[in-house]
Amino acid sequence: MSDPYASRPAVHEQTVGGFGTVRVLPLDPAADAPLLHRWVSEERAVFWGMNGLTEQQVLDVYAHMETLDTHHAYLLVKDGEAAGLLQTYEPEADRVGECYPVEPGDIGMHLLLAPPEPGGSRSGWTAGLAAAVTAYLLLGLDRRRIVVDPDVANEKAITRFARQGFVTGPRVVLPEVDLPDVYLPEKRAQLAFLTREVAFGG
Repeated sequence: MSDPYASRPAVHEQTVGGFGTVRVLPLDPAADAPLLHRWVSEERAVFWGMNGLTEQQVLDVYAHMETLDTHHAYLLVKDGEAAGLLQTYEPEADRVGECYPVEPGDIGMHLLLAPPEPGGSRSGWTAGLAAAVTAYLLLGLDRRRIVVDPDVANEKAITRFARQGFVTGPRVVLPEVDLPDVYLPEKRAQLAFLTREVAFGG
């Protein structure tokens, strides 16, 4: 099968043993919006906060993010297949920065995995993608700690992060954001943190 993403430059590429090759590509809002719209419209993605948006609205969100220096979006591609959406942010430039003491070297992360094929089984999928993302953020970008803020009701994500070595932090209430280009409702979140020492030793 040919790789439809082969011509797009990656900011990180890593072969994860027993899983495959993961490439981290800067998001192309126009090209990727149809795919992302399918992902975020599913019930399983309700905590992503985009259920009910049109494809054009999804495109607009990521086109706006592309103009920011503090927030970035990436498409994760495994062996030529779109596998997930990664968003990173500077915590001090995000509402989460109002809810915990930000340390130098922190980077925030949101991760949405692609839905499995109908009837498909994906053993090791989460761990394989997480290994590449963690290496990119902590080693590639030379950061000291990853911060995540899943919804307190998203027990699946909270459990997944704990399995990856994230240490649970406080439960917080992220304030509503109401700006001309962005609206985010108030969110009860469970903070969790993964340091470079825990992820890679040393």
